[in-house]
Amino acid sequence: MVTNLSKNIVGTVKRNLWTGGIRDLIIDSHCDVLLKLWEKPGRSFYNSPDLRVNYQKWINNSVKVQCFAIFIPEHVPSSEQYNVALKMVDIFYENIVHPYPEIKHITCKQDILDLKHNEKGAVLTLEGCHPIGEDLVKLKTLIRLGVRAVGLTWNQANAVCDGIGEERGAGLSSFGVEVVHVLNSHMIWTDVSHLSYKGFWDTMKIAHYPMASHSNAYSLTPHPRNLRDLQVKELIHRNAYIGVTYVADFLRANGEASIYDVIDHIQYIVSLGGENSVGLGSDFDGTESIIKYLYDYQDYDSFVQLLKRTLSPSLYENVTHENFIRAFPQK
Repeated sequence: MVTNLSKNIVGTVKRNLWTGGIRDLIIDSHCDVLLKLWEKPGRSFYNSPDLRVNYQKWINNSVKVQCFAIFIPEHVPSSEQYNVALKMVDIFYENIVHPYPEIKHITCKQDILDLKHNEKGAVLTLEGCHPIGEDLVKLKTLIRLGVRAVGLTWNQANAVCDGIGEERGAGLSSFGVEVVHVLNSHMIWTDVSHLSYKGFWDTMKIAHYPMASHSNAYSLTPHPRNLRDLQVKELIHRNAYIGVTYVADFLRANGEASIYDVIDHIQYIVSLGGENSVGLGSDFDGTESIIKYLYDYQDYDSFVQLLKRTLSPSLYENVTHENFIRAFPQK
């Protein structure tokens, strides 16, 4: 349901963000550049060419707000994972936010509305609760440090839930239920991307602010990471955000995908009623599964032009930014 309040919020966005002639506004709900910067400490966010998201590529394109995920690789010992998560938080502030006055840390919806035409927004997220172990204080600390969306797990199991790659397919644990309640109480997005099928439904029963930051349509491409129609419809029913991702294996069964397949998945979710839910979640720097014509930030402007030619004006605005803003839990 799109309320009058939501419409007023979007109107404010247009007045604030489109001042100065900016007409194209992209919000991208997932990238893994923090992982890349942590893996190679000498790598520069400013201009490293091997980063699909960097400052030079970002500052001159149409991406207005980018979500930056904290993701801890499986090879990191469990005893070190939380410390690595804190290091990635430090990288977020010291390498991305603080050096560039025009990059603003986004912690609430109003922060997006307040962005000036020459400013960009950066949102901190967590991809997988494995770094917190079974410690809610660690989760609350990450929230206090600025995390605004929390993926409960990655493909494997952790203390919260099984991921989609776990054969057992278990749902939320008792600790996982506590985690979701903490997210509810702090008005934090509960991200269901990567969750087991049972975990998804357990989460939907109790999460106040569900979202899928980077998942596609299973009916088009039957990959385990994609969402089945019932899942998509439930997220739509909950007014949740669904970010279509650019991972080739999630876009086409043969892995040979292009920019046009991204649009197919967007339109399929719309066909299920998702015109007020679907958005964009690239997974830039988090995958080697590359698609044609959308390799990195430098291709966003041509992608925007294709979206404008393909989608109606209202749907174009919903997909590129309005749905994300409407769904953002914190006012």
